[in-house]
Amino acid sequence: MENRGQNTQDLYQALWNSADILRSKMDASEYKTYLLALIFYKYLSDQMLYYVSGELEEQTEDIKKADRLYEETYYNGELQEALIDNVREEFAYSIKPQLTFSRLVDSIYEGAFQLEHLAQAFRDIEASSEMYENLFEDVDLYSKKLGNIPQKANQTISEVMKQLAMLDLAGYNGDMLGDAYEYLIGQFASDSGKKAGEFYTPQPVAKLMTRIVLHGRENKKGFSVYDATMGSGSLLLNVKRYTNEPNTVNYFGQELNTSTYNLARMNMILHGVSIENQHLHNADTLDQDWPTEEPTNFDAVLMNPPYSAKWGAEKGFLQDPRFSNYGVLAPKSKADFAFLLHGFYHLRDSGVMAIVLPHGVLFRGNAEGTIRKILLEMGAIDTVIGMPSNIFYNTSIPTTVIILKKSRVKKDVLFIDASKCFDKGKNQNTMTEEHIQKILDAYIERKDIDKFAHVAVFEEIVGNDYNLNIPRYVDSFEEEEQVDIVALCKEMKEIDKEIEKAESELLSMLGELAVTDENRDVIEAMMEVFR
Repeated sequence: MENRGQNTQDLYQALWNSADILRSKMDASEYKTYLLALIFYKYLSDQMLYYVSGELEEQTEDIKKADRLYEETYYNGELQEALIDNVREEFAYSIKPQLTFSRLVDSIYEGAFQLEHLAQAFRDIEASSEMYENLFEDVDLYSKKLGNIPQKANQTISEVMKQLAMLDLAGYNGDMLGDAYEYLIGQFASDSGKKAGEFYTPQPVAKLMTRIVLHGRENKKGFSVYDATMGSGSLLLNVKRYTNEPNTVNYFGQELNTSTYNLARMNMILHGVSIENQHLHNADTLDQDWPTEEPTNFDAVLMNPPYSAKWGAEKGFLQDPRFSNYGVLAPKSKADFAFLLHGFYHLRDSGVMAIVLPHGVLFRGNAEGTIRKILLEMGAIDTVIGMPSNIFYNTSIPTTVIILKKSRVKKDVLFIDASKCFDKGKNQNTMTEEHIQKILDAYIERKDIDKFAHVAVFEEIVGNDYNLNIPRYVDSFEEEEQVDIVALCKEMKEIDKEIEKAESELLSMLGELAVTDENRDVIEAMMEVFR
């Protein structure tokens, strides 16, 4: 089949229109669940229909035609069983003809659609395979927020489905669910007191972190990656983009929020990750360690945890092997180091970890200072990268990406001040490919670069009392160019002469104008200004 490339602008417009229908009824943190679930269901439906048309050797890019072919074959007694077997073998699910997204939209226009039809479609998918179990559990199609009576709720979902119907999701070229999620966050997170985009990692940051943890291991088969605060799974799935063995990667992730956990599962499916290679868990990362059964250590750890979140920090955690080597716990009011130590515990001796945290972890004292000192004495902290401000959706503060490794012989630390590596945007700053490459090159070369990078030996760090605040190591101050007062005065005099000459010429031109009753007042007023 030809590549049915989908313009991302079409996706964004459909999302905007759909969100407009829902935003007066609920906040952004809720309506993104409905939108992403419907997009995912349309994707599953369209993907199946296009596959069937190809199997029947009547390949088409017309979803309506593919739908008709499927219905005709489905109700042909001789062909039905073989067709459904093929579909289930390929996708681990099948959808009844009357419940495909395309057919449900037809029923909307025919005035026959009921929410129960969509609910049944969701239930059928969930019952088809372990991969899809409870996938739509947090999508409440009978919520009063959709409408205070069934007919109103029915109408709301119908309008959203009509907006999404125009999209060719099965042929979308790129990370469709990730693009949709990122767009919804960027456009609508401010609609709500809740942060709809909480802890989503922008693609440039995700790309930088992923390329760092993969560096030199792009050809490794069976590469394992772990994210203990995985959100939508986008950080994990970046490994698939930048490895040369994408089908062998094993993904391990945990997420507290059930809705976001299911979104990560959808994302895995959309990216073609087999059920054998995805190991996802819905629980609180800090309260109870996971995974505790083999494998427990991984080639890479990627994390963007909630910044300075509160956690239990009960004394019992001092016996937890994740934290017991440090003698103290991260403070209750700031779980940053608790997340870092959890991820570091699950890193293989040969592994690389990249975590995004607020700058406070680099210099705060007390328990955090104790943990930081022990990590530095172990040689665990390999690189500290200062990122630009205002590149995340949920915060405008600058962040730091910390790279950790086990079994390092040296205890030096590479500092990279990338705070100026961005292009200014209207609402959000962005990092380009050139910015990412500059940082990556500095990480790989590991040498001093004036006003950008510095390799600090351990003695230098000790001399700074284990404080890792980047300006202590990288002086990025740019002196302002001195003003030549004499030249400036000369330039001002020249400008005054030019203004005087221009005024004189304008007065001369005004004097030559023929004065009429209509323009007399205007001309006299203008001449008065320049006298």
